[in-house]
Amino acid sequence: MNSPILQLLVLAGIAIFLVLRLRSVLGTRDGFEKPPAQSAPSSRRDTRDFEVIEGGPDLDITDHVPEGSDSAKALAAMKRAEPSFGVSDFLSGARGAYEMILMGFDRGEIEDLKPFLDSEIYDTFEQVVDQRAEQGLTIQSEFIGVRELSLVEATFDEDTRRAEITVRYVGELTSVVKDDTGQVIEGSATAVKKQKDVWTYGRTMGSDDPNWQLVATDE
Repeated sequence: MNSPILQLLVLAGIAIFLVLRLRSVLGTRDGFEKPPAQSAPSSRRDTRDFEVIEGGPDLDITDHVPEGSDSAKALAAMKRAEPSFGVSDFLSGARGAYEMILMGFDRGEIEDLKPFLDSEIYDTFEQVVDQRAEQGLTIQSEFIGVRELSLVEATFDEDTRRAEITVRYVGELTSVVKDDTGQVIEGSATAVKKQKDVWTYGRTMGSDDPNWQLVATDE
């Protein structure tokens, strides 16, 4: 056997030895696999349903209300009644609803808001819009954004499955009230003002209607 072939056999033997050693240390992996994380176990088995590992806190709840509080217990009951419900998802929707309802009310375009308003709230809004129209008043407003949003309280009736969540907002907007001649009688088109509101939304958990309705307003 000539020397080059002998050298190749020796090198091949060394390579096989190294591969076997590496496999005994690292194990085998099929395809791409991320290295195991060293962080604490997740408190959720499914991020969509925010299910809690037995014995651990649900961060989707405790990120917004104190653990063990009445509101936390109510939110947990809502999740049991409707597993797809998420508190963070709700608050994200509540942020958008605040702008939509405020601007619709200021512009007098409340018909499109009907699915999102309790009947009594809708009737109140409609009366105010009609009174403005009778007086020849119009409001021109521009929504700047929500600067603060927090969950104040949550309640749940186990018998009726009725849920209510109260949210506190601090919004920023510009607003001008004009008379029927176009003269400004209140507000400023350039001065940004803060508006504080406390709104309560209600819904029957597990119902086919996914919309939460505004059922109460306060400042």
